Amino acid sequence: MGEPVESLRTLCTALPEVTERLSHGEPTWFVRGKKTFVMFADHHHDDRLGFWCAAPPGVQEELVAAEPDRFFRPPYVGHRGWLGVYLDVPVDWAEITEIVEDAYRMVAPKALIAQLDSPT
Repeated sequence: MGEPVESLRTLCTALPEVTERLSHGEPTWFVRGKKTFVMFADHHHDDRLGFWCAAPPGVQEELVAAEPDRFFRPPYVGHRGWLGVYLDVPVDWAEITEIVEDAYRMVAPKALIAQLDSPT
């Protein structure tokens, strides 16, 4: 895929009723303009490129423990179980797609999740 932010943008905006706007100076994606589910992190809090996203319970701890070179506990939202994903390492975009979709499912209303799950 191309630039990490463009690839991430493509994944996020493909989901139902997702909007993007800057939050804290970084591209951030929202469900119905309200609930954040993915935030880009371009060297904002450290010298790494990555993103922060909502994650199902236990996923952050599991992935950070298994692959600390690819995943991290982000500041501010890490205590809520959010996952940090580095994009300055070799990236498996199929895995990133699943992570982004899981993040969406954590914050989206049931009607939008049903829309995501229904065959088109």
